[in-house]
Amino acid sequence: MKLLLDACVWGGTKKYLENQGHDVVWAGDWLEDPGDREILQRARNDGRILVTLDKDFGEIAILEGLPHFGILRLVDISARKQGPICAEVISRYGAELMPGSIVTVEPGRVRIRPPDGE
Repeated sequence: MKLLLDACVWGGTKKYLENQGHDVVWAGDWLEDPGDREILQRARNDGRILVTLDKDFGEIAILEGLPHFGILRLVDISARKQGPICAEVISRYGAELMPGSIVTVEPGRVRIRPPDGE
C-alpha cells in the first residue's frame, strides 16, 4: 500500500512499514513543512493514504471538503507501536482504507468514516 507519513509520525514507522512491503514517504524527510493542505494534496496526487497523529487533516477534509486518498489517524499510540499498529490496521481494514475514508485508531478501538455518500 502507498502511504505518506506526516512528520509527526515517528520516523522509525517508515522503516517498519517498508519492511512490511509498503511504499512509504515520510514528510519528516522533506526540507520544510509545506503545511497541512499541501501535505493532504500531495498524498492525494500520489495515491497515498495519509498517516498522521494530527486531527487537523480530518477537519480540513470534512469541513472544507478537500478530497483525499484516505486518512489514517493514530490517537494515543506510542511511537514504537505506530508501525505495528499501522500494519495491523492496513491488514485488517485495507478495503475500508479507500479514497475519502477516515480511519481513527485508538488503543482498543478503530472508527471508520466512509467517504461521503457511502
